[in-house]
Amino acid sequence: MEDGRHQTPELLRMDRITKSFGPLLADDAVTLDVRVGEIHALLGENGAGKSTLMKVLYGLHQPDSGEIWLDGRQITIGSPHEAVAHGIGMVHQQFMLVPNLTATENVILGMRAERRPMLDLAAARKRLVELAREYDLGVDPDAPVWQMSLGGQQRLEILKALFRGARLLVLDEPTAVLAPSEVGGLFRIMRQLASEGRGIVFISHKLSEVTEVSDHVTVLRLGRVTGTLPTREATAHTLATMMVGREISLARTTAPVVGTDTVLEISGVHCVTDRGTPGLTGVDLVVRKGEILGIAGVDGNGQRELVECIAGLRPVTAGTILVEGRPPSSALREPGLLGLVPEDRYEQGLIGDFDVSENLVLRAYQRPPYSTNGFLRWGRIRDNATQRIAAFDIRCPGPLAPVRSLSGGNQQKVVIARETQDDPALIVASQPTRGLDVGAVESVLNLLRQQRDRGAAVVFVSTELSEVLALSDRVVVMHKGEVMGEVPPDPAALGRIGEMMMGRSLESIDAGAVA
Repeated sequence: MEDGRHQTPELLRMDRITKSFGPLLADDAVTLDVRVGEIHALLGENGAGKSTLMKVLYGLHQPDSGEIWLDGRQITIGSPHEAVAHGIGMVHQQFMLVPNLTATENVILGMRAERRPMLDLAAARKRLVELAREYDLGVDPDAPVWQMSLGGQQRLEILKALFRGARLLVLDEPTAVLAPSEVGGLFRIMRQLASEGRGIVFISHKLSEVTEVSDHVTVLRLGRVTGTLPTREATAHTLATMMVGREISLARTTAPVVGTDTVLEISGVHCVTDRGTPGLTGVDLVVRKGEILGIAGVDGNGQRELVECIAGLRPVTAGTILVEGRPPSSALREPGLLGLVPEDRYEQGLIGDFDVSENLVLRAYQRPPYSTNGFLRWGRIRDNATQRIAAFDIRCPGPLAPVRSLSGGNQQKVVIARETQDDPALIVASQPTRGLDVGAVESVLNLLRQQRDRGAAVVFVSTELSEVLALSDRVVVMHKGEVMGEVPPDPAALGRIGEMMMGRSLESIDAGAVA
C-alpha cells in the first residue's frame, strides 16, 4: 500500500529540480523520492529529462533551482567525486571505462590510495573478486576492458559502484546492451541489492521491464512529471500514454513484399572475430529490392560480424558479398548504394562534439553541394540540416546543437537521416532501436518501412523479436555465426525461432515435428 511505502525511510528526495541548457528546458520542477530498499523506475521518452535529472544527482550538472535531500539532510553535489562520497553510484548509458586498463584498474581509477604513493592492486583485485562472487557478476579482474562484451562492461560498472560503497545506485538504461537471456540475471541482482537496503533508480524505455522489476514508477514527459504510482497499479497502456500522450503501435501495417531484383547476395561467407575465433561460418543470404530481411538471434552470435562484412569493415576469409554487383568496400564509398546504421550510434555512428549539421554530412562533405574546390560551403551544410531536421522530426535546438546533447532517439534519427540521404539501394540497420523509448522505436521502425516502400532492400538486425516480427518480410535466425533457417514474420513461428536461437537448425526442428 502507498501508506506502507511512506512508513519506509526516505533515502533520496530531489525536490523541484529545474535544469536548462540555453533555451532548452530539460527538467521543469521535477520531484522524485526513493525509499530505502526500493527499485524506483524513471520512465519517459528519449529527451524527457531522465538522464539530465540523474546527472544532476551525480554532480555532472548543476541545477538551476531545487534541492537534493539524502537521508533527510539537504546536500549539495558539485561533482561525481562528491556524489560517490555521499554513497551515490551511477551506471551511465555510455560506460565510463578506460578500454586499455584492466577491470581491477578501472575499479580503483580516481580513488585515493590507502598506501600512497603505492597502489595496492592485489587488495583491490581480491575485493573485486569477492564482490563479483557475492553478486554473481562474472568479470575477469585481469581482462582489459576492450576485450569485454558490452554486458561484461556493464557488470564491471555495477561492481565499480559497489566497490566504492554505493547505497543509492542509478542504472541508466541498463538493459539496452544486454541480450534477452541476460536481463533476468540483472533483475535478480537489482532485487538482491534492494533487499540489502539500497535504493535503486532504474531508467528504462521498456514498459515490460518496468512493470516486472520496479516497486514504484515516475513518468516524465517533456521535462515534467506526469505522474508517480505504485507499479502494481500500472499497465503498459497507462504508462505508454503517460509517456507520449497518444496511442503507440508497432504492429505490421502492410503485407509482406515479394521482391524480384537482388540487391544483396552473400555466398558461403566466413570470417573471424577480433579474438581470432570463427565469426561467420558459411553464411548464404539474398535480399531483394523492396523487402526487409530480419536477422534474429541472441546478441553475440555473429550479427556484428555479418553487418561489418556487408559494410566492408571486416575482411571475409572465404566466400563473396555483392551489393548491386559491387564489393562492400566499394559500395560503402559510392553514393546511393549502401547506408549503414551501426549498433552503437554514439561510438560508431556519430562524432559527439560535432554539431548536428556536421554529422549529417560526414559521408558527403567532400562532394558538391557541400564543398567546392576543397572549401566547405557552410551555408549549404546548414540548409541541409534544417531540411533533414524537419523531415525526420529530429528534436534539437537547431543545426548547431552538438549531437552529444541530443537524446538517444534523436541521435539515431540523425544517423538514419544521413545514411538514407542518397536513397541507397541497401540499408543495413543493426540494433537501431537499442536504448530507445517506445515512441522513438515506433518512429525508427516507420522510417525503415518508408525506405522499404520506396524500393530499398533493408537488413534489420535486432534482438527484439517483437520488432523483428513487426517489421520484417522474412526472418532468418543466427546462432554461433551460422544461419539456422528462415521463417515468415508470423507470431506462430515464435517456437521455431526460439529453438533456432538455441542452436537447432530449421530442418531438424521440422523433421522432429513430422516424426
